Amino acid sequence: MGKQIYPEPTVGALILNEKKEVLLCKSPKFNGKFIVPGGHVEVGETLEQAMKREIKEETGLEIEPVKFIAFYNAIYPKDFFEKRHFIFFDFLCRAKEGARECLDNEELIKAVWIKPKKALKELNLELYTQKTIETYLEGEKGNV
Repeated sequence: MGKQIYPEPTVGALILNEKKEVLLCKSPKFNGKFIVPGGHVEVGETLEQAMKREIKEETGLEIEPVKFIAFYNAIYPKDFFEKRHFIFFDFLCRAKEGARECLDNEELIKAVWIKPKKALKELNLELYTQKTIETYLEGEKGNV
């Protein structure tokens, strides 16, 4: 990639299945840490369109966005393989019924469905993924 001139808008999907587990994927671009799947917003796409496209490309899953979780200015994230400035827009999504992931084995090399609290304790999470899960769990407390 060439020299970056502007921040890059990206979308991430914290995908829930029927067991209330989330899909997290190991990424070689993030130093082998687990991330939420997602990617770049292309010119002419809405955030929702970009998210559906990226998730389908990288995981094979079809999703339905549920709600916005958070955004982050990720200025030169320490685990990313290049010096980049991203603006992450993370959403809670549901996997469509019966969906099974099929990774691209390029952007994402391993996938796990795991309870969010367990993920925080047991997985080597990328910083912004960790923040997204914590924000999601904080919001769930108010729904009990």
